[in-house]
Amino acid sequence: MPRILIAEDDKEIAMLERDYMESDGMEVKIIADGREVAEELQRTEYDLLLLDLMLPGKNGYEICREIRDRIDIPILMVTARSETTDRIRGLGLGADDYIAKPFDPAELVARVRSHLRQYKRLTGAVRTDGKRDDVIQIGKLKIEPKSFQVYRGEEEIRLPNREFELLKFLAMNPNIVFSREELFEKIWGYDYVGDSAAVTVHVNRIREKIEEDSRNPQIIETVWGAGYRLNLR
Repeated sequence: MPRILIAEDDKEIAMLERDYMESDGMEVKIIADGREVAEELQRTEYDLLLLDLMLPGKNGYEICREIRDRIDIPILMVTARSETTDRIRGLGLGADDYIAKPFDPAELVARVRSHLRQYKRLTGAVRTDGKRDDVIQIGKLKIEPKSFQVYRGEEEIRLPNREFELLKFLAMNPNIVFSREELFEKIWGYDYVGDSAAVTVHVNRIREKIEEDSRNPQIIETVWGAGYRLNLR
């Protein structure tokens, strides 16, 4: 049974979310104070975080920044603010998806289920016995698909599942240009509810971690008007 943490200070909305997800066979806990979210995620294992943007104590942006590189579960941000800049900022800080209030509860459950399926597919596909087979070397960068690890020199770089899967796909198909739409379909899947703008956000996050200078990327190149290419010379 999937375990979901809801961080929402509006009691009526939180109860609505909980009722729909419990009726769909999920176990749910509600937290109303943003300061308690990280501690609860450290204390109990959850499969997905449903995160309101405007929480008392600590907002959704701060929570994403705090937990993203330490806790690897899907984060679905829920907020009344629907501006594109807010959405992109949330994705840039590590949220996996974004749904604006008011929302259709059935759509919310569908998105949660989609993220759970995708997360299971990604983690199940690459977490094996940790053997260092099929290592991909790109200059100082080393990608170990079997152990779900990335190194730059001797330093390990932590990548959430979707960032790792995106980097791995590009690295296993070097010197080929893929459009945002192609990458979105390959990594997020056909049944995912969202759009290809997420690809740009995730590429930028990967570049910040693997490139010597993310403003002048040498590994993942933008081919203007076409998409992205991982250079392997």
